[in-house]
This record gives sequence, C-alpha cells and structure tokens, in this order.
Amino acid sequence: MKRLVVFAALALAACQEEEAKAPPAPVELTEAALSYFCQMNVAEHGGPKGQIHLEGFPAPLFFAQVRDLAAYVKSPERDAEITAIYVSDMGAAASWAHPGSKNWIAAEGAHFVVGSNVAGGMGAPEVVPFASPEEASRFAARYGGTVAGFEGIPDDAVLGPVDLDQHLETPS
Repeated sequence: MKRLVVFAALALAACQEEEAKAPPAPVELTEAALSYFCQMNVAEHGGPKGQIHLEGFPAPLFFAQVRDLAAYVKSPERDAEITAIYVSDMGAAASWAHPGSKNWIAAEGAHFVVGSNVAGGMGAPEVVPFASPEEASRFAARYGGTVAGFEGIPDDAVLGPVDLDQHLETPS
C-alpha cells in the first residue's frame, strides 16, 4: 500500500510538471495588438502575422510580418526565454488582406516560403507560413521562393537591410 501511495504521488507530480511545461496557447489577434518593433497596429496590415510567448511575460509579442518574428528569434538580444512561437496559417486565411485572427500554427511545424516576390504587411519581403507543405509549394510555384522549415529560414532572408524599391507583389 505504501508503494502505491508513493507511486501515485510521483505520477501526480510528473503530471503537474508536464502540465507546467506545456507551451502557452496562441492568443487571438485583436485590434489592440501592436507590432513589437514598430508599435503599429498589427491588424491594420495585410499578410501573415506572428506571436512569440516569453517566459515570465503575461502577453505575447506580436509581429506585423513573419520576417520580423524570425529576425527577433535569430537576434541574440532577446528579453527572455521563448516558450512558444505561432504564425498565421496562410492556407487558412480568407485573403492576404485578411490573414485571420485565430488561424495560428506552431512555427516549429510550419512550412515557410522564403525568397518569394511578395511584400508583407510592412512592405518588406515576407516569409510566408503554411500548415500544409502542398499549399506552401503551390504558393512558391506562383510567387517564387523555396519551402523551408522554421530552422531552415536563412539569416539573410530576415536580417539586414531591405530594398524597398524592389518590385514586390501583394497576393490576391
């Protein structure tokens, strides 16, 4: 009986520890969300969005472009440990102008189109996320670029200067 009580206590502790380590759920994008870098209203800009949850912070950091989110992750000057990263699933978006407020997917499992000729919400070249590898491939076939996982996004695709004079499309 004593062993059963000890086993039950250990199992309960393990469950509580596992529950505590679960990543936070994505937060719905509202009109109040401001982009981390520019402090502009995220919902007022088209294209995919992102949110990063940090340990010890009650609300996520929002990003008006996934390119900016990836730049933040690659930067050594972060505020705290990242606990979760979510991006818009553009395969589930109503349109480029209306990317959705609830269609978040974990960045680690997303398929990103890198190097396409599309502009994100802030006018810079965008890294476009999809839940489906087939949707990402179709987007790349139409707008150029290659498909990569989050870790495969090259530094030069998200860090450094942006040529805003280049011709970029806004997907329909």
